[in-house]
Amino acid sequence: MRVAVLKEDNCQPKKCMDECLNFCPPVRNGQECIVMDDHNGKPHISESLCIGCGICVNKCPHDALIITQLPSELETDMIHRYSLNGFRMFRLPTPSKESVVGILGPNGMGKSTAFNILSGELIPNLGDFEADEVWWEDCIESLPRGELRDFLSDVCNAGIKVALKPQYVDHLPKAFKGKVGALLGAVDERGMLDQMVEKLGLSHLQERNLDQLSGGELQRVAICATLLKDADVYFFDEPSSYLDIHERMRIVRIIQELSETARVIVIEHDLAVLDVLADLVHIVYGMKGAFGIFTPARSTRQAINAYLDGFLVEQNVRIRDKPIKFQSHTERTAELGYTVVEWGGMEKSLGDFKLKTGEGKVHQTEVVGVVGPNGTGKSTMVKILAGEYEYDAGWVTADATVSYKPQHIDVDMDCTVQTWLDSEIGISWRSGEFNVTVIRALGVDELLAKMVNTLSGGEAQAVAIAICLGREADLYLLDEPSAHLDANARMETAKAIRRTMESNEKSAFVIDHDVYFIDIVSDTLLVFEGEGGRHGMAEGPFPLREGMNRFLAGVDVTFRRDHDSKRPRINKAASRKDREQRNKGDYYSFDS
Repeated sequence: MRVAVLKEDNCQPKKCMDECLNFCPPVRNGQECIVMDDHNGKPHISESLCIGCGICVNKCPHDALIITQLPSELETDMIHRYSLNGFRMFRLPTPSKESVVGILGPNGMGKSTAFNILSGELIPNLGDFEADEVWWEDCIESLPRGELRDFLSDVCNAGIKVALKPQYVDHLPKAFKGKVGALLGAVDERGMLDQMVEKLGLSHLQERNLDQLSGGELQRVAICATLLKDADVYFFDEPSSYLDIHERMRIVRIIQELSETARVIVIEHDLAVLDVLADLVHIVYGMKGAFGIFTPARSTRQAINAYLDGFLVEQNVRIRDKPIKFQSHTERTAELGYTVVEWGGMEKSLGDFKLKTGEGKVHQTEVVGVVGPNGTGKSTMVKILAGEYEYDAGWVTADATVSYKPQHIDVDMDCTVQTWLDSEIGISWRSGEFNVTVIRALGVDELLAKMVNTLSGGEAQAVAIAICLGREADLYLLDEPSAHLDANARMETAKAIRRTMESNEKSAFVIDHDVYFIDIVSDTLLVFEGEGGRHGMAEGPFPLREGMNRFLAGVDVTFRRDHDSKRPRINKAASRKDREQRNKGDYYSFDS
């Protein structure tokens, strides 16, 4: 089954010479394989007449076309298609009773479409995008008997009440002007306001305006608002973003409690959190913007390992060229070069908050992971190193040139991504090793024609990381680079940072809360301790194992290694493995 997709945002008929039409072999032989729309000048491609030569794809100057093949057996599994050359989705995830169902896969594969169908907002057309009317009954009858069919029958007949925690919580202040307490009071349908506010640690924020909150605070408010709604199904889209590991484990417990009385579906890109949170996982794969395919649910461990391996045995499908592997983390002390930056006894006060540091230094080719609770000064210290803040006491060397990617990215720019890249780092990014290891690895090459102010959170993050790594500097500072990135993009980003530091013999500080990301990217750890919003203390950098043990002892969580993939996995509290590791003081095991 051939699929021809037009990326509407990329197609710019006023800036091209109709190359797709003029170079198409069937068109040159008199067949109407491509017809230009009289209204907007964009092409309509006939999939039945297309011969799959790929000439139009290669000739299009704006990378606006996708021509690919799908297994013919999927044709009967099509759930929804938006237009002749629009996105199409195959199969659906199944909300299960008394289970947390996870969805694992890249962005742009149809997760939002699936949510809209399962919530009853979108009636699936089964691929018949030209139908004057579509009916729920047609979709339901096309499904085999089982839990999904029964669920959609309930959606059709009785209606299903749905609560959705949105992906981009930083948009909340634009949607609601007012105080946190007023927002939560307005949505409290379960009469559990006081209980949920206490569970999520929001008591001290009730009189704050939403636009005064940090990313982590907004995330907790959004989760609280979702939990307060009286619904049959709860959807949580990336509930861990901006949260530290303490808060992530608290959210895991709350969502698992919720699943005892309601159906819960979670999209989560932090694989360590997904591993401990979900009972079943659907993998979604395909081609971004073209099609998405949901696999049947499988156990969480099987799903994550198959996703990392990049091969789905049951479907006989490879979803990634190479597997994602976790390192053995042999000590690299002998490989480290000269000292790039050193500091000692630094202090910085910001209002009621006070940061202190011990003595530390970073070497050439060293990547320092920065971990600790929110509000303990991680971003503050990085801003001191970046020269954005002056320290009050102590000392830090100032010889190194710095490239800094902040936590929050300003995309309020009326230009294309290509123009943004050119203005920030010149044109060297267009070819060479950097183009391969960063631009293409992060998918930035597919965004060049897009306007910066239309980028999604993940797209803006990828471009900002590329710009940071593309500048000439001795020290690279990246604040939460995994935020809004899907699981695959996180792994690619971690590898891109490591490759850049090693090949260019540079150094980096990487602040992040994703343990998988930190595990892949880091040589050493700078560990922050203290009370969020009041005081913080930075110690290290320590060797990775020592730093992780120190950090996780404070979190009261132990990690083991998966026997097959070697990935870190959170132990269940009080399990045999958890007790064994605690007794040995080995909170972060390097052994499978």
